[in-house]
Amino acid sequence: MIRFNHLKLPAPAKLNLMLNIIGRREDGYHNLQTLYQFLDFCDELAFTSRLDGEIKLATPMEGVSPSDNLILRAAKLLQDECGVEFLGATIKVTKRIPIGAGLGGGSSNAATTLVGLNQLWQTHLTIGQLQRLGATLGADIPIFIHGHSAWAEGIGDELTTVTIPERWYVVVSPQCQVLTARIFGHVDLIRNTPPTTVDIILKNGGTNDCQPLVSKLYPKVQEALEWLGSFAKAQMTGTGSSVFASFTSRSEAVEVIQKLPERFKGFISRGLNLSPLHQAGTVLLLFPNGRL
Repeated sequence: MIRFNHLKLPAPAKLNLMLNIIGRREDGYHNLQTLYQFLDFCDELAFTSRLDGEIKLATPMEGVSPSDNLILRAAKLLQDECGVEFLGATIKVTKRIPIGAGLGGGSSNAATTLVGLNQLWQTHLTIGQLQRLGATLGADIPIFIHGHSAWAEGIGDELTTVTIPERWYVVVSPQCQVLTARIFGHVDLIRNTPPTTVDIILKNGGTNDCQPLVSKLYPKVQEALEWLGSFAKAQMTGTGSSVFASFTSRSEAVEVIQKLPERFKGFISRGLNLSPLHQAGTVLLLFPNGRL
């Protein structure tokens, strides 16, 4: 197998095209149904191997303590799981995905870290093994390792690959961060939506059970929904602050984003079924034996 001392990989954003909360488990987690799709809007992580066992983040992450940093936690988890405490890495992050926006930036960074260091350190874990490791850090991490749009159940880690139309999206992020723990711990969160099926959602679309509560607690999210909703159906993604609307062409999306008020940040992006991390060349590079 080819060995590398340096590796640079994308960490894409995602959208939850819908999110149903169908119950609360005894362990405090929630049973969900959601439909994931990737965006061609990415952070970038550069890994350089070390032989002193240290894991260093070359890029300060504003507002995130080292103990909460999913990149460092993922690297340490892989190091411990595979018994390679003598190996380390310096990791540089080029950040584009907003924090706390429901776009999965932290989870995607963690997933790319697991995939990248698995190659860099030659630890030879399969995609399935990496998914199971990632799930111990966060429910959104397995989808980024899975690498294809998917219908998800359980806590978001039971994945069924699906193919979704690759539409253009306008994504708008108001100037606030939504705390996931606050939403899932709130007494007013919807927790009793009847289960549905992926076929129904693909045919009729869906809604986000977190949206009514987030809109109430964070007025800026409601403002973003109202603004974007004047052009097309607008919906919140995940439990974060970002909202999105889909369009059939890039030109339609560009026309809308050009009208974005200064109080919001936003971008246009193409929805993707195959994650940029798992594009054909990357897959062959990272998993030459085809262990997907």
